Amino acid sequence: MTAITVTADRIKAAQDGDRKALGEVLEGVQDQVHKLSRRILVDPEDAREATQEILILVLTKLSTFRGESAFATWVYRVAVRYLLHSKKIRDRDPGLTFEAFAADLETGLVADPPDAPDHALLLNELRISCTMAMLLCLTMELRLAYVLGEIFELEHGEAAEILELAPAAYRKRLSRARSEVVAFTGRHCGLASLSARCLCPRRLPAAIKAGRIVPGHTPNSEGADESYSEVRSRIGTVIDSLKAFRLQQAVPEERCPQDIRAQLTGILSQLA
Repeated sequence: MTAITVTADRIKAAQDGDRKALGEVLEGVQDQVHKLSRRILVDPEDAREATQEILILVLTKLSTFRGESAFATWVYRVAVRYLLHSKKIRDRDPGLTFEAFAADLETGLVADPPDAPDHALLLNELRISCTMAMLLCLTMELRLAYVLGEIFELEHGEAAEILELAPAAYRKRLSRARSEVVAFTGRHCGLASLSARCLCPRRLPAAIKAGRIVPGHTPNSEGADESYSEVRSRIGTVIDSLKAFRLQQAVPEERCPQDIRAQLTGILSQLA
């Protein structure tokens, strides 16, 4: 998935009311806005709703962009402010902790799991779902720092600007988030640690029984470039300090849902 690359002339034309340029600006940012929403909120429907509302904010606030920062930085800041301050998002926060997540992972583990239909696909779905849900154990502030720094791999200066933090404060926040994710992964994820009890094949029967993984419905692993076994093999070859990073990077990227694109086209068509 490409980064946000909208040219200055199209931004200026959009600010001047050119509907075609407005459409191009939104098209240029929508995938990255959805990627951010998905990794921060995890739930597909929550991410879908947040993406739509952030893109409408980008549209309505576009006239305030003065070029004092990169356009991508400005877009991410609009998105971050929404994610941090939306009452709707705060009310839906599951309040998950690493302790509760670890206890859930170790509930119902089986020593000799039977192969389920579509076993390989379901293992990949579980691997991706668990990797994404893990970040919900971070506070929203730490989650944003981690996603921008570790998953989007933004320069620290840009991430600090997006989060409206001093660079030193951002580095401290990212370090704390990274330490918490690395510690949890090293203790509890069988993909990253040979001593961890939870491994996707042992966890899959309980996840299916609880309805967290549904045979025949694998939305998270659609478009995945690597299988469960390939990711497990690759994670096993890197040093311990990089395992959590590689695991998070192995989550496939999704494009902005087509229905949001259609809704934005409808909104643009109504503009005078």
